[in-house]
Amino acid sequence: MNVTPAQSVPPRPVPDLPFYDVVLDDFTAVNALIPHQLTSDVALVEEISRYIVDSGGKRLRPLLVLLSARACGVTDERPILLATIIEFLHTATLLHDDVVDRSDLRRGRTTANRLWGNAPSVLVGDFLYSRAFQLMVDLGEMEIMAILSNATNVIAEGEVMQLAGIGEVSMDEARYMEVIRCKTAMLFQAASHTAAVLAGDVPARVAALRDFGLQLGLAFQLVDDALDYSGDSRTLGKNIGDDLAEGKITLPLIYTMQQGSTAEAEVVRSAVLARAPDRFEAVYKAVRSAGALDYAFMRAREASNRALDNLSCLPDNDYRQALEDLALFASSRSY
Repeated sequence: MNVTPAQSVPPRPVPDLPFYDVVLDDFTAVNALIPHQLTSDVALVEEISRYIVDSGGKRLRPLLVLLSARACGVTDERPILLATIIEFLHTATLLHDDVVDRSDLRRGRTTANRLWGNAPSVLVGDFLYSRAFQLMVDLGEMEIMAILSNATNVIAEGEVMQLAGIGEVSMDEARYMEVIRCKTAMLFQAASHTAAVLAGDVPARVAALRDFGLQLGLAFQLVDDALDYSGDSRTLGKNIGDDLAEGKITLPLIYTMQQGSTAEAEVVRSAVLARAPDRFEAVYKAVRSAGALDYAFMRAREASNRALDNLSCLPDNDYRQALEDLALFASSRSY
């Protein structure tokens, strides 16, 4: 297994957040290994791949691999390769998502599908998936391959579930939670789950780390969906109101339609059915007035607390503390 980075490729800066510090060397190695593994004889594949992986983002999923593996006592280089695999899977989903959503902006930059078109973006997403599975073979852990194979399948199902729910104003919270479990939280879950498996840990701790990742992913998506109605495009790196324009039903809208006043519910319902981004201000006011943002952030905090509960089985060390900090960040962030 070769995890030596390409010396000619400068590593990407590490985000300025404290929970990266304890795995700084590992994280820097992952940032260097990623471009090293993007080589292709097809120039366009390499061009688009490098553009998307260099387009920002906090790389939380690979960070979760590193923190979880080190917290469980793994001392070798295998978590670096596993973290790279997880990031390739995530990046592939982003390429496909942007095509499906017809997005123009991702992490503050023009999306790949906007620059090169839909077909190249989808095909490069496929390349990243296949490269991830090539690296899984290098890792040589059949159980990890089984976990990640299942995760990619569930993620695809989640994307289809979300697509099928576009404009469906009758969607309830339970169905929404299942969608975000599949499309977002599943890869967080796979990251911490595979890291614990890599450690050869006891079943109870493996199960706890698996659930930690799930709850962490739910918290992140709940906050993401709330921020679409409370953040701004400069800090979020995407256009505010995109969810509304796409007819995407998220928790703030569900809560407003089910718990808001008749007038508030009708503002949201009519805007969703019309796919009318020009009504964003009216929807924004209705969502806030109904208390939907407070509710979404509360549900995110609940998920973070459930994540924290799963860490009691870990040794009391800096890696566990960083995981705790990450869980708290998940539900308190503003970007």
